[in-house]
Amino acid sequence: MEMQGQAAIVTGGASGLGATTAKALAEKGMKVYAFDLAQGIEQAPPVDNVEYLEVNVTDHDSIRKAMSHIAEGSEPLRVVINCAGIGTPGRILSKKGPHDLDQFANVINVNLLGTFNVMTLGAELVAKQEPVDDDGQRGIVINTASVAAFEGQIGQAAYAASKGGVHSLTISAARDLASHGIRVNTVAPGIVETPMMAGMTPEFRETLEASVPFPARLGRPDEYAQLVLDLIGHNYINGHTVRMDGALRMGPR
Repeated sequence: MEMQGQAAIVTGGASGLGATTAKALAEKGMKVYAFDLAQGIEQAPPVDNVEYLEVNVTDHDSIRKAMSHIAEGSEPLRVVINCAGIGTPGRILSKKGPHDLDQFANVINVNLLGTFNVMTLGAELVAKQEPVDDDGQRGIVINTASVAAFEGQIGQAAYAASKGGVHSLTISAARDLASHGIRVNTVAPGIVETPMMAGMTPEFRETLEASVPFPARLGRPDEYAQLVLDLIGHNYINGHTVRMDGALRMGPR
């Protein structure tokens, strides 16, 4: 699918995977709307062809307002990328007692419901565009799961459940949106070097890198962005979750 002159949404677009992906799409000639919270946007550097919009992915009205703004633009929306997410650790039962239910619900709300929210309202706008090819393709949604969807570790109950939901949503969403010419795929990253990893010690980093079969290092945000570009460009990949993990299979801890 041609990217030049089209529009894209990237949630979590002010930092980490989202920021790198927004920049990569903009460099391909897309008008990118980067959704993020106010504090994230304040710290984000300006990027050509990237417009930051204050959006809470758990707030339906906030997303609706952003979609109305995007609909007024001259570039048709073709691409929706969901990168926003959180990971709050907690065991189902620990020395402190049972897992806090509000904490569990918050992770589900951001990672799974937030993804569904933006995908749904984004698809509504993409479906209004003219097809770009003889197959009737109008656009693509790419969501972000995690290898935790398949091998959730100790303390990852909420995170694994949320990302497992994103993975399971993929094929159903692809089938639901097929009649509108919209593909849906998901990326499941392994251990990727993002700002959340910045506080780790050199020793812990070496341990993580040694756990990855090949290449024996952390993944890079630009590799995630490259995979997104590949999925956009390959018109026959649909309803699929792609692992990006260097053949990593997570142990229990």
